[in-house]
Amino acid sequence: MKINKLAVSLLALGLLGSSAALARESNKTTLNLYEKVTVNGKTLNPGKYTVDWQGSGSDVQVNIVQGKHTVATIPAHVTEQATANANSAYGSSTQPDGSRTLTTIFVGGQRTALELGATQAGQSSNSSAAK
Repeated sequence: MKINKLAVSLLALGLLGSSAALARESNKTTLNLYEKVTVNGKTLNPGKYTVDWQGSGSDVQVNIVQGKHTVATIPAHVTEQATANANSAYGSSTQPDGSRTLTTIFVGGQRTALELGATQAGQSSNSSAAK
């Protein structure tokens, strides 16, 4: 009987550990930029980047990494899309000078979108300022 309890306990711990590892992995994606964009005042050239984010809840800190170098860090608000994104993708907006600013990262295989530069508190103040 003690062996069964020990086996069940070890199995439960193993499942918890593997689910924690999977949760960490889900906070990372690869992003291919096809145009020059600006993020938090830094210019990112077209290319392959790794995006990871940390934080609990809907407000997170996003790191954009190329190779082994973090090229940009920006706060973001995590939103859930109606359906899973087929691939990682991004949204950008055109500035008055013609440059483009990275606004959203859509995580491939998930329903997750990262609204860059936005936090819940920032969204509330922005919406009241727009009125």
